[in-house]
Amino acid sequence: MSSWTSLWYVWLILLTVFLLLLCGITAGCIKFCCQKKRPPVETFPRHPYDVTVIAVDSDSTAHSTVT
Repeated sequence: MSSWTSLWYVWLILLTVFLLLLCGITAGCIKFCCQKKRPPVETFPRHPYDVTVIAVDSDSTAHSTVT
């Protein structure tokens, strides 16, 4: 049987997982704090748009000439 101190690769994996977890928590806290201090920025200006919908039935002449 080998002791835990001789299994260096287990400690390396545990250290890597711990560092990744710590970096993720830190990045999440920084992102949360920065979003709280800054007012939300509107990416696209809101303009009213007119929308026209054209319905095409299967019985229409446009459809029958295409198919």
